[in-house]
Amino acid sequence: MNPFGDVLKAPSPNALRPLLGQTVLAVEDSRFACEAIRLVCLRSGARVRRADTISAARRHLAVYRPSVVLVDMGLPDGSGAELIAELAEASPRVAVLMGTSGDDAMADAALAAGADGFLPKPIASITAFQAAILSHLPPEERPSGPRAILEDEIAPDTIAYHDDLAHALDALKEGEVAYVGQFLEGVARHAGDDVLVEQAQQLGLAPENDDLVLQTRGVIKARMGPRVAV
Repeated sequence: MNPFGDVLKAPSPNALRPLLGQTVLAVEDSRFACEAIRLVCLRSGARVRRADTISAARRHLAVYRPSVVLVDMGLPDGSGAELIAELAEASPRVAVLMGTSGDDAMADAALAAGADGFLPKPIASITAFQAAILSHLPPEERPSGPRAILEDEIAPDTIAYHDDLAHALDALKEGEVAYVGQFLEGVARHAGDDVLVEQAQQLGLAPENDDLVLQTRGVIKARMGPRVAV
């Protein structure tokens, strides 16, 4: 008999924390986007880990069994659809498998690969995020009764945005121009930077254009500002 009664009983999901008990793996190469996911999960009661590539996700999954996996459709080492298809066929299967992208046109590819649903980026609504996850969880893992409507603004730290810009610069140096085009467009959309979105789209259409690559580097550096010695 447990001398502590119900003290050790795990908390149940409730109106304010409807995802209590859920563990989330975010397979996401953007730190800015992942910070938004972290904030939403924190408010929802879920624990979250991040993998920034398909290979890193596989290493996580070898030792860590999340209940929810969110997969960005464009990753440095391949298409997110590849990982989604792999996880959709795995046994045991994760309870919720979702594709994410700043490009809504990727929803069909995610669902065709076996995803339960699709989350468009930017992820800015706590309530919409919770509803998307809860709709695919077994009934016994959902909170009973109505949920609180949370309208808090999700505002990831700008340091994470600068980290993404630095990552884009490094990838350009390595010649990964096509990847930078799609990565930068998603990051810029999340940050609401329309000028950078347009620049990224142009780069994606003409990755062999050296002048456009140099121009993109300049646009990125202008947003990062001067480095300050500490």
